Amino acid sequence: MERSLVLVKPDGVQRGLIGEVITRLENRGLRLVAAKFLQVSPELAKQHYAVHAGKPFFDGLIAFITSSPVMAMVWTGPDAIVAIRQTMGKTRGTEADPGTIRSDYAIQNQKNLTHASDSAENAEIEIALWFTPDELVDWKRCTEDWSF
Repeated sequence: MERSLVLVKPDGVQRGLIGEVITRLENRGLRLVAAKFLQVSPELAKQHYAVHAGKPFFDGLIAFITSSPVMAMVWTGPDAIVAIRQTMGKTRGTEADPGTIRSDYAIQNQKNLTHASDSAENAEIEIALWFTPDELVDWKRCTEDWSF
């Protein structure tokens, strides 16, 4: 089973799309194992986006992610990383496949509603940044035997 960090970013929160994101991931058969609603500090934002430090758009990323609350979640399931990224769609909403969250609700590159880990290695790092081990709930949905 893979795990992935998923963020509903400030634009998704402000547009009332937290429930839509959760519904789409649950409908996919994935399992929510952690969630919290928080205002992102500049320190956490800089750690999360450290890979982009020094790039011309870095300050804009920090300003955006700290501009409004974020819904941070951890999801798990077989091939969770690929399944979540398929569900979200390509980064730019106008390039995302029809039926994905970004195709349905986003147009721009930066205001693209969500973040999802892009690899198992990054998922591990990101989850540890946003959640403590005791915030992750180990459980099994009764429908999983019908989904996996």
